[in-house]
Amino acid sequence: MCPSLNMYLHVILLFFSWLLLLLAQPTLGKNITANIANVTSTSFLGTKPGCQPKCGNLSIPYPFGIGAACSFDSNFTINCSTSKPFLGVFEVLSISPTQVRIQNVVASMCYNQTGVVTNNSGTSIWSQQLASPYTYSDTANKFMVVGCDDFGELWGAGQAEFLISACGSKCYTGTDLIDANCTGVGCCQTDIPKGLQTYEVVLSSFSNHTQVWSFDKCGYAFMGEQDNFHYSSLSDISDPTFVDRVPIVLDFAIGSQNCVEAQNSNAYLCQSNTLCTNNTDGGSGGYLCTCETGYEGNPYLNPGCTDIDECKDSSLNDCDGNATCTNTPGNFSCSCNHHFFGDGRSDGSGCTHQASQISVIKLSLGLSFGFVSLLIGVIWIYSCINRRKLIKLREQFFQQNGGLLMKQKISSIEGTSANSSKFFTTEQLKKATNNYAENQIIGHGGYGVVYKGILPDQRVVAVKKSKVMDANQVEQFINELLIVTQVNHRNVVKLLGCCFESEVPELVYEYIPNGTLFQHIHKPLSWLTLEDRLRIAIETASALSYLHSAASIPIIHRDVKSANILLDANYVAKMADFGASRLVPLDQTQVTTLVQGTLGYLDPEYFQTGQLNEKSDVYSFGVVLAELLTGKKPICPERSQEERNLATYFLVSMKENRLYQILEPRVVKEGTLDQLQAIGELVKRCLCVKSEERPAMKEVVAELECLRKYKKDPWINQQSHEESESFLSDEAPTDIYAFSIGPSTGDIFGQYSFGSSTTFPLSKSFN
Repeated sequence: MCPSLNMYLHVILLFFSWLLLLLAQPTLGKNITANIANVTSTSFLGTKPGCQPKCGNLSIPYPFGIGAACSFDSNFTINCSTSKPFLGVFEVLSISPTQVRIQNVVASMCYNQTGVVTNNSGTSIWSQQLASPYTYSDTANKFMVVGCDDFGELWGAGQAEFLISACGSKCYTGTDLIDANCTGVGCCQTDIPKGLQTYEVVLSSFSNHTQVWSFDKCGYAFMGEQDNFHYSSLSDISDPTFVDRVPIVLDFAIGSQNCVEAQNSNAYLCQSNTLCTNNTDGGSGGYLCTCETGYEGNPYLNPGCTDIDECKDSSLNDCDGNATCTNTPGNFSCSCNHHFFGDGRSDGSGCTHQASQISVIKLSLGLSFGFVSLLIGVIWIYSCINRRKLIKLREQFFQQNGGLLMKQKISSIEGTSANSSKFFTTEQLKKATNNYAENQIIGHGGYGVVYKGILPDQRVVAVKKSKVMDANQVEQFINELLIVTQVNHRNVVKLLGCCFESEVPELVYEYIPNGTLFQHIHKPLSWLTLEDRLRIAIETASALSYLHSAASIPIIHRDVKSANILLDANYVAKMADFGASRLVPLDQTQVTTLVQGTLGYLDPEYFQTGQLNEKSDVYSFGVVLAELLTGKKPICPERSQEERNLATYFLVSMKENRLYQILEPRVVKEGTLDQLQAIGELVKRCLCVKSEERPAMKEVVAELECLRKYKKDPWINQQSHEESESFLSDEAPTDIYAFSIGPSTGDIFGQYSFGSSTTFPLSKSFN
């Protein structure tokens, strides 16, 4: 069935809303134009009551002040005793909300035709140390050298002098100079570092101007404000007002606290309608106050910044001639006069007389109705086609992913609980996993990726999704689904449902939060006690015993390993990953299959013959138990050849009476001699090369339960008192373990020592 009309009515309403918005008379706007956006405080004025407002022709705004009582602190005190403002030893030229401009000093040197110095104003000039809230602005200032045969150096001072910047200036004729092109021909400039508070300028000449004396007799080096440095010829530099035209810019800050710290103190200066900015120019911290956009005044003095009436100055607003400007706090709005419509902005639609609106509306409505009708028809047809395609695609995915095969197998199993499993839709799983976000990935299985998801009922689940799908994977997927639906055991991960509608099939399991047993065994300083290891081993063995003998159809897991044993919120073990498992018909004891498993855990008899039976899981469990006892990985290429394969190494150690040397120290310390020897014997029996010599999982469970009940008693009748004390110490001598454990089958098994841990099927099958 095609989609309902609700969607199309929604489209029509949106379209007409847009149309009416274009045609209707606009309400008052509150946009700030680029012109107004750049308006800052046009007049940074205001002194403390009773304080002198000017020194000479320069206004002194707070936090600066003439005299200590009129300034924020001594660092902002202006000396006006000579009718010129001085900040310490620096003559002040101007003050802005964030910067101070001071008088410059220039290092210069003039020569005669033979290269003899005729006028020396100083080839090495030191600046005085700035007070702590001031730094030379690295964004406004540059170090500059002017001349045709000159080289300048800028030095800084700390515990020792250090070179900051240097540049050289050359030219060969007086016409080489290009106005404002300070790139090394007649003039050069370089950056200065952030946070500079004192410096030295050193000027030198390449050849004492002897080659350029006819048109350039002097060289100059100085730091100054880049935007105020302009020249067209070298004669400009000899002008006595040159120093005044190129000031030095100082950045300043209030105090040493940042904005957040200052706002929580009584010394915070920023007043109403201001912005606080952290100082980043120096290492002393501090902050600055500036007026918000659309406001002006002194941000440091009460009552703060006041609103700018943009409507009083046409340069501050862009209202159309037929519009009325209305001032608002920090902004303004434009509204068209009576009988006019538009947004009222000169750079927008302006204001149009209403008489010309009628024909435009008629034409717009005619075109709109025609366009909307056509749009509805196209959307209707397109939606119908897409709906049919989507239905066919989901049916195709359902069949491709084995939905029909699953139904057939479920119907052939009597009394199965598979029908109780929930079938999820693609939309439900996408929403649960945040559209399969990468940060939701909690693991990579043998055939796909596992995502963490949250269902609408707030249940946390694990969604297992195949990466790609082919015919072999479909059978493996259906096999896992069919097996897990028949399993109901507290130590097996519970299947909550599945999804066949997506491009690749998905399984939904209960979420197991504490990761894999492999992670807990092999992380540094593992928390696992001997009691925990035995409990987890019993829980795992119970799950395998259930699969082998209590399930409606016996199940061989075929990939038992610590990475497939998960730990729930209470650290209870749960078997997972049944992708490689096989159902065993009741009238058969073994199944011939393509060899599949993980190196290090793989049953060597199964590897050689391809004959799979439940004793293959027993062998793999024996490796897991050895892994629990020793804390060693089943396969580790970094270990020696003898120790590389854990199963072989364990059996050899048993044979050579070295069991306790390979056990984890905590296990040795917490267990008794009889208990550990019995567990070692159990591992040895599980690792027998011949499957008929291995115990059944029922026997393993019973034996582990008995071993778990051992009480830790003194080593009576096992060792002498002296040996007992030595064994229980942290550094037990190796000769304490010199007692016979019995023969080992490790000599035969040694040939299956694999070099790496890998999951396969091999490229060979057995009949």
